[in-house]
Amino acid sequence: MNNIVSLKQVRRRREKVEQEARAAENRRKHGRTKAERLAAAQEAQRDSQRIESHRMETDKIDEKEGR
Repeated sequence: MNNIVSLKQVRRRREKVEQEARAAENRRKHGRTKAERLAAAQEAQRDSQRIESHRMETDKIDEKEGR
């Protein structure tokens, strides 16, 4: 014989699993401290400044070559 299954219990279990999955995703997205976020922002700014300082100005090169 089959066991009697409470649909309410099944629904609650499923919702709990979904909620745990959402919580894990939120921890992954937003789980950094303020110091970590600031350090990452400063590093990104340093990187962009470094890249910008090494950029060649193509307008001046084109003018020299007569283009």
